[in-house]
Amino acid sequence: MSDLKYLGNKDLLKLPKTAFLASNTISSETVLRCYDWATEMRNQGRCVVSGFSSKLEKDVLHFLLKGKCSVIVVLARRMYVKIPKEWQGAINEGRMLVIATSQVVRQSRQTSTKRNQYVAELSETICLAGVNERSALQLIINECPERCFFITAN
Repeated sequence: MSDLKYLGNKDLLKLPKTAFLASNTISSETVLRCYDWATEMRNQGRCVVSGFSSKLEKDVLHFLLKGKCSVIVVLARRMYVKIPKEWQGAINEGRMLVIATSQVVRQSRQTSTKRNQYVAELSETICLAGVNERSALQLIINECPERCFFITAN
């Protein structure tokens, strides 16, 4: 992917990374399992990469930022003019990197799809939540099934 913009610690790209991608429709039981997963990643100090754009992904980011783990946020839009206040501490501590993958003002389905593919490319493992055969995330499962694992209600 060309024309990327970076803010934060680019050395995080050298770490082993786990992607977190969630569907927009998720059962409440799956949501709770995702919170447990995020807490486990935080406690293990793992580097998690995601777009952190859906409600659940934002909640997972909130859990991750409460610890000292590394986080890479990949935007499907241009870089923020003003970085969210809750991210500033992690950026200052060198444990967050923000990557803008597009120059558009607002993300679209197309830029989100490209962003999710980039997130998958960056990651050694990919955690998917709430995915079904109609999900836009099915493309990632089809491209690299051996690196995918799932958080489900069962």
